[in-house]
Amino acid sequence: MVGNYLKINELYNKIMKMFKLFLEKKNDNKIENNENLNLEFDQYCEIGKLVRDARIKSNLSIEELSNLSKIQESTINAIEQNIKENRPEYPFIRSILLKLEECLYLQKYCLLDLISRESKTLKKTNKNFIIRKFDFINSWQGSVMYFLLLIFTLFLINRYFTANTKIIEIQIIENSLNNK
Repeated sequence: MVGNYLKINELYNKIMKMFKLFLEKKNDNKIENNENLNLEFDQYCEIGKLVRDARIKSNLSIEELSNLSKIQESTINAIEQNIKENRPEYPFIRSILLKLEECLYLQKYCLLDLISRESKTLKKTNKNFIIRKFDFINSWQGSVMYFLLLIFTLFLINRYFTANTKIIEIQIIENSLNNK
């Protein structure tokens, strides 16, 4: 009886050790994810600092830069102060940064290089959702797919009805009439 108790206790201890290792691995993954978020945040901070420094060196106010670049003041403020809620998404911020580089006489693509690192990491995580991005209803590819599906359906229906109907040959009818 004591031997069984010791075996159960050892088994319990082994299970608890494995459970603790599992929890530690999950916590490590959470720490890595938080570090990735901090890296993304730092990229936009660095972009904001570069834009602010270049604007100050050019002796431009935000209003003057807005008039020169035709970019809204709120967008320039969001980029400089790293306000994520007001900052445009990737495809839009790319063109805005190009325009800011041109207006502030920065080295070409210096701001885009910082953003391109982030966009490459986002593309890696979204590879499984390619079908969701394909619009079957509002694209010409969807129309072609729908048309082909209709043709295939008609082919199947035609095949079904022609296979189930008995074909009467004219020769059999003529032979039966001649025999009578």
